[in-house]
Amino acid sequence: MPTPDMSLFGLFLQAHFVVKFVMLGLLASSVWCWAIVVDKQLLFSRTKRNMDRFEKIFWSGQSLEELYRNLSNRPNTSMAALFVAAMREWKRSYESGGRSVAGLQQRIDKVLDVTISREIERLESKLLVLATVGSAGPFIGLFGTVWGIMTSFQSIAASKNTSLAVVAPGIAEALFATAIGLVAAIPAVIFYNKFSNQVTRQASRMEGFADEFSAILSRQIDERA
Repeated sequence: MPTPDMSLFGLFLQAHFVVKFVMLGLLASSVWCWAIVVDKQLLFSRTKRNMDRFEKIFWSGQSLEELYRNLSNRPNTSMAALFVAAMREWKRSYESGGRSVAGLQQRIDKVLDVTISREIERLESKLLVLATVGSAGPFIGLFGTVWGIMTSFQSIAASKNTSLAVVAPGIAEALFATAIGLVAAIPAVIFYNKFSNQVTRQASRMEGFADEFSAILSRQIDERA
């Protein structure tokens, strides 16, 4: 009787086609998750740098009008997007031909809230994939394991040979599916929690800036009233 190939690649080739399908699906999910992890790591790092740079400029004493002119014609994210959205609403109210500012403060607050929600949605995009793989991956791998073990027992019954040399390869193939499920799920859970925490911190930072900027505009509205 030939010695079965117990390497990882050999276990994959010898596995039942259902177990192979589970393994390939989990491997594809793992690659997808790592692509999201790299993309999100770059996004959060870039967003934090942009926030730091914007806050440094904003609190440097530069006039709001000048800062708005510099930022209004370029793509903006995070705090710069909040600033531009609020200033645009401010300027529309005072440049519309009338001096009435009734409801301006409420409109500015609404614009800030909508912009924050949009930015949070941008930061949270694709995190659901990590959550799904993290929660479902082990169970999908377990399904492959159960199917592989069931197939192994059927083969054992057909051959009427219960020696360890016959049982071990089939069991190893089945357990390999669970291992791949854990390899896909564990990093997904870790990075989902990490990125969720970063979303919360950056959302809190944007909300804090929005409150401060809203207060600044509120004082100017009172002065012009």
